[in-house]
Amino acid sequence: MSIKSIQMKKYIVCISAALLLSACTQKMDYDASGNFEADEVIVSAQQNGVLLSYHVKEGEALKTGENVGQIDVSLLKLQKQQAEASIEALSEKTVAPSDQIELVRRQLEVQKAQLAQQLRERTRTQNLVKADAATRKQLDDINAGIDQLKKQIAVTEQQLKLNTYNTDVQNRNILSEKAPMEKVAAQFQEQMNKGQIINPINGTVLTNFALQGEMQTIGKPLYKIADISTLNLKAYITGAQLPQVKLGQKVKVRIDNGKESYKDYSGTINWISSKSEFTPKTIQTKDERANLVYAIKIGVKNDGFLKIGMYGEVIFKP
Repeated sequence: MSIKSIQMKKYIVCISAALLLSACTQKMDYDASGNFEADEVIVSAQQNGVLLSYHVKEGEALKTGENVGQIDVSLLKLQKQQAEASIEALSEKTVAPSDQIELVRRQLEVQKAQLAQQLRERTRTQNLVKADAATRKQLDDINAGIDQLKKQIAVTEQQLKLNTYNTDVQNRNILSEKAPMEKVAAQFQEQMNKGQIINPINGTVLTNFALQGEMQTIGKPLYKIADISTLNLKAYITGAQLPQVKLGQKVKVRIDNGKESYKDYSGTINWISSKSEFTPKTIQTKDERANLVYAIKIGVKNDGFLKIGMYGEVIFKP
C-alpha cells in the first residue's frame, strides 16, 4: 500500500469522526416527538345473517346514527308475528258471562221483586189484623213466606258470586299469558333492530372489512371509523421535563413541510401518564431506550393535512 493511500484513509477517518462528533453534540430544537393517533372504533355485526345492503366506503365521512346497512332478519320477523298472533288469540279464549249466570241473575231479580211484594202484603195484613179483618194465621203464613224468600235469595246470590268468580278466574288465567308473550315479541323486535347497522360516531371510515351479500356473524368487524377532526400527538418526555408540562397547557406542534421547512400547529396537552415506562424501541440510541419516560397526548385540530401515524414534534414554549 502506498504512503498516499494511507494518508487518504487517515483523512477520511478524521472527517467521519468530526461529523459524528458534530452530530452527537448537536442539540435538538424541539422538546419531544411522537406520532399522531386517533380513537378508532371498530363497528361489528350485532346479528347473524346475510348483509342485504351496505353503504360504507373508505374515506367516507359518516354521521352519528346514520343507517349504513341491513342484515337479513326475516326469520326474526316471522317469530315476532307468531308471538303477536298468539297474543291476539288470547282474547278469543276468554269466557263471556254464560247463559247460566244470566239466568241466575234474572232469577234473583224475580225473587227480590217477590220479597218486596210480600213485605207490602205483610204490612197490609198487619193493619187488617189490628182491625180484626184478618186472622193471625194469615199474618204468620206471610212471615213464613218472607223468611223462605230471604233464604232463597241468599242461596241465589251465593250461586251468582260463585259462577262469576269462576269465570273471572278463568279469564285472568288466560290473560296472564299476555304479558310474557308481549315481552317475547319485544325481544324479537330488539333483535330485529340489531339487524340495522347504525354508525356510532361522527368520523371518517378508515378501513372497510365487509361487502354486500356476505354472511355476517355477531361480533364480526364491518368497518373501522375514527373522528379525525382532532388528532392526538402521543409523545414521550423524561422525568426532568415533567415539571414543565400540565394539563390544558398550550404548546407548539410542527410537522415536516418539505426538506428544510415545518408546518406549525397549536396544540393542547390533554393527557399525561400517571406512571413512567421504558422508552419505546423506536428511540434511536440504546442509552435513551434505557431511560424511564412519561407519555403525553396533545390534541391538535386537523386542517386536513394531519394523518394518523404521521410524525410530529413538540415545543413546550410556543
